[in-house]
Amino acid sequence: MLPEISEITEQETEDLDAVYYDTPDLRLLASGCTLRRRTGGHDAGWHLKVPCDDGGRTEFALPPDAGAGDGPPEEFTLRTRATSRGARLHPVARLHTRRARALLVDADGRPLAELAHDEVSAQVLDAVPGGQGRAQEQEQAGPDAGAAVWTETEVELVRGPRDLLDAVDQVLRDQGLRPAATSTKLGRLLADRLPPGPRRAVPAAGSVGEALTAYLRAQTARIRALDPAVRLDEPDSVHRMRVAVRRLRSALTAHHRLLERSAVEDLAEELRWLGHVLGEARDAEVLGDHLTTQADALPPEARPDRVAARIEAWFGERYAEAHRKAVRSMDSRRYYAVLDALAEIDTAPPLRGKAGRGRAEVRRALRREKRRTGRRLGRALERPPGDERDQALHRARKAAKRARYTAESVAPLAGSAGRHYGKRMKKIQKALGAYQDGVVAEKEMLPLGAAAGGTEGAFGLGMLCAMQRQGAGAHLDQARHHWDRLDRA
Repeated sequence: MLPEISEITEQETEDLDAVYYDTPDLRLLASGCTLRRRTGGHDAGWHLKVPCDDGGRTEFALPPDAGAGDGPPEEFTLRTRATSRGARLHPVARLHTRRARALLVDADGRPLAELAHDEVSAQVLDAVPGGQGRAQEQEQAGPDAGAAVWTETEVELVRGPRDLLDAVDQVLRDQGLRPAATSTKLGRLLADRLPPGPRRAVPAAGSVGEALTAYLRAQTARIRALDPAVRLDEPDSVHRMRVAVRRLRSALTAHHRLLERSAVEDLAEELRWLGHVLGEARDAEVLGDHLTTQADALPPEARPDRVAARIEAWFGERYAEAHRKAVRSMDSRRYYAVLDALAEIDTAPPLRGKAGRGRAEVRRALRREKRRTGRRLGRALERPPGDERDQALHRARKAAKRARYTAESVAPLAGSAGRHYGKRMKKIQKALGAYQDGVVAEKEMLPLGAAAGGTEGAFGLGMLCAMQRQGAGAHLDQARHHWDRLDRA
């Protein structure tokens, strides 16, 4: 008996029928996802499992009647859209499982893990080339219907510690059981129908190419992971995906000397497009929050409640329309082509020979970005106030952001000097960003104030418009200060 476990309590045997959905070429399964509708048992319903960074999987569940017509629920379709590349999901397999369950409980009677012994019969459906049977058939799959048959034992944590899995695994091995070749029943059934996975390139240890590859892979993974969150309009998802897109594009452009130009030039341009698509929704969100916060601080005679309500309604409508536009763009061939290009970058970043170098190449890259930022900032600050200076300051802000992301992308080789460099560039970026927020907000307030006319709250809107340039000089002084500190370092 395991030391944490005081008792094993047998549960009622269950008969489970599950139909799995995927594209005919099994794109979900190839990426580690499974989507099924299960009937019978204590957890009947729709289940979607997606891989996590830690090697585990996250599960989402919906009731059995949550499907959209004869297909999966819309939420699950959206959560898998990036993986399926917009292709329709079909029933690809049916599994019947007779499950004997037992709970492993501690001395207080709390279940720590569930042990399941499954007798499985499984059938590939005709959506998959060479499959047999249709999902709407009512009879259970079995050996006489050309099904594959096997038994397996699973253990799943309920609230026990993770190392309990290792202990149970050892007990099962001691009893003569051996690990399955795949982690899922569907994977076992369809393993021979999956194409071999791509072999990921391994750059030289300690090189700038190794650091850059890890960074590119982290950002591409983040973009893929945030795709469903943006489609479902989860809080802050547009912002986080936009940041990942910008980080990736900055790394590709700043390190263009280390990468094959033909392989990344078009992708960098497409990432610019994707950033703009996400930017419309994000800008509306940021401006709305910024101005609502300012409205709350207006004096009572300016009717801050009315002003805040008008701002929320105005920018709420703009955000909703921009978000719908972004999701439409994310269902386009152009967007799916970007995801395909990201997959190629993830598998084999197109590194040139220079990428085999070490810290010296990192120092050169950071110096280049510093010079670029300094030129833009200096020219912008020399201009007289006006639209041209505002535009030049915005370009300097983008240069500081790219320099910051460049330092991030090679952090393992940049050391403490690189961390200081990145922090100063971030402060310059934030100071110029605060200035830019005032410029944009002032322009946005004009049509909002005009729409208000002589209605209640118009006075407060006018006050807000006048407030936007307040502090502009202080923001520029901060940018100068942080640049001077960096330049002397």
